[in-house]
Amino acid sequence: MPVTTNVRASAARIVDGVVHEGQSLDAALGAVDPAPSGRDRALLQELCFGVLRWQLRLDAMAQRLLRAPLKPRDRVLRALLWVGLYQLQYLRTPPYAALSSTVDAARALGKPAAAGLINGVLRNAQRQAAALADAVDRDDWVRFSHPRWLLQALSADWPEDWQRIAAANNTRASMTLRVNLRRHGCAAYAQQLSADGLTAQPAPWGDAGLVLEEPVDVGRLPGFADGSVSVQDAAAQLAAPLLEAGAGMRVLDACAAPGGKTAHILERSPQLAELVAVDRDPQRLRRVEETLQRLHLQARLICGDAAHPEDWWHEPGFDRLLLDAPCSATGVIRRHPDIKALRRASDIDDLVTLQASILDGLWPLLVPGGILVYATCSVLERENSLQIARFLQHHADARELPIDAEWGRSRLHGRQTVPGEAGADGFFYARLYKSAPPDG
Repeated sequence: MPVTTNVRASAARIVDGVVHEGQSLDAALGAVDPAPSGRDRALLQELCFGVLRWQLRLDAMAQRLLRAPLKPRDRVLRALLWVGLYQLQYLRTPPYAALSSTVDAARALGKPAAAGLINGVLRNAQRQAAALADAVDRDDWVRFSHPRWLLQALSADWPEDWQRIAAANNTRASMTLRVNLRRHGCAAYAQQLSADGLTAQPAPWGDAGLVLEEPVDVGRLPGFADGSVSVQDAAAQLAAPLLEAGAGMRVLDACAAPGGKTAHILERSPQLAELVAVDRDPQRLRRVEETLQRLHLQARLICGDAAHPEDWWHEPGFDRLLLDAPCSATGVIRRHPDIKALRRASDIDDLVTLQASILDGLWPLLVPGGILVYATCSVLERENSLQIARFLQHHADARELPIDAEWGRSRLHGRQTVPGEAGADGFFYARLYKSAPPDG
């Protein structure tokens, strides 16, 4: 995507592509050519992430301020209004600077005739700020800037916590590191960070996590290039310990991309007999390979559909199996606010069906006495606890192992971390044990 010299115009184009064309934010930002640097890059990311966090609320404001709906050919101007309103509502941008820069962006977008409209709408927003907020915030889905279906699902699954979850989804996520304990202790690496002017505190859970006071480019992290540290949320770091993988075991990591959990398993259990990492997307599988190369780790990588292991696996079974299942990603909205624009209620039915098919397909690969860890970054019960309930009903040789932990919340089945709690993302985990077949 070509970038203009006007960062706000570029932000409007990117947000428009996400909301109206279904592009992912990461892909849209990565396609900007030439890529901005320095302050322009930071501002572009702030505008895109911030607007997508609050897009439904910003759009409700814009609609109240417009005298007539914008024409379809002026769709990008709608996104530009969101960019302008975001600056006025959520940033410390001086109002005069927000107005003038957004008006200039209309010209940069090839819409000079709209400059007056943009100026007028934003000036009215500035004058009517309190009344405007009161008017749009009467509806919970607008106030929390979540699609109606998602807010309804959260309130049904989390009647005591849905408002806290929705509010956390609109916050900036911290940058959490996973120290490679084969090279450094956490305290020693924290001292290296401090020597480089970076402040970090121990992550709330696990033994390898550090939370940076301020996010930085990975190039500033000491030893990142040679494998001393990785970036991984504290809740995601819970997967590898739950496997309890030991020396001589054979481990399967299904749906492994981008490889953070794969690497963590290998860092914790260097004497495995073998780790096999499977993903159906060859491009994403290359990311696993790149991650392992940076960390000087080895695994067998297979491009294949986890729901149909008969197409790619004809060898002995596995002692441990991690299924990081495809899911709605409703637990990581803080990091991926475009999820609110891209996900649809109908997607959940398809995902639940896919998760069930993968669980059923992989179960025969686990040897008797083996353990499967089921993980998602969702907070929806249908993908999590209820998915495990269905599986246990259909597999007599499966029983759930309890997760006795200080983190998260116990559910009907499994355990769940809640977005924002202890600064971490929303992840679900369940442990399933495979019984030996009965004698005779």
